[in-house]
Amino acid sequence: MAVRVICFSQPGCMGCMEQTPINLEVGKILKLEIEEIDAVKNPQYIQEFHLKVTPTIIVIRDGEVKERFEGVVQREQLESTLKKYL
Repeated sequence: MAVRVICFSQPGCMGCMEQTPINLEVGKILKLEIEEIDAVKNPQYIQEFHLKVTPTIIVIRDGEVKERFEGVVQREQLESTLKKYL
């Protein structure tokens, strides 16, 4: 029951800059690493996950995408969603 959380971002993205501290706080609370991946430097993920905007957060459990957030996600919503998969 492995959970992987990825936040796709890109340089200069205001929403991404807003999302990063939220991710760090939620990760610390839940003792979970939220991976930050630069979508521009890793274009293979754009097609794989059908990325349209940044930030995009993908929650993967047992190799399957369970949740997807496009745009900034507030701490309370992100934390409550991730708790379902831990």
